[in-house]
Amino acid sequence: MFVRQIAAALTGLALVAPVASAAPGGRGVNARQHRQAARIHEGIQDGQITRGEANRLRGDEAAIRAEERVYRRSGGGLSRAERRDLQHDLNQTSREIYRARHNNRN
Repeated sequence: MFVRQIAAALTGLALVAPVASAAPGGRGVNARQHRQAARIHEGIQDGQITRGEANRLRGDEAAIRAEERVYRRSGGGLSRAERRDLQHDLNQTSREIYRARHNNRN
């Protein structure tokens, strides 16, 4: 009976560990979206991003969130291909944020 309890505990840890490790470290899609939104906000506060640039960047972020919702509704969370697609979109938006913050427009 003691061996069954240990086996059950190890199985539980094996199932929970991947979920727990992804969330707090900030490596997931949602954490990245929050960091990018913060970068946009900081650029607006610093005067590095114009109103038009901010609207375009926010629109890009909204499109990514909508795409993520569609993927998640398809069932079973995000597949590897869906996660890769979202990361690709987030990479593009990240480059656009960088360019907007460093293009010397006020």
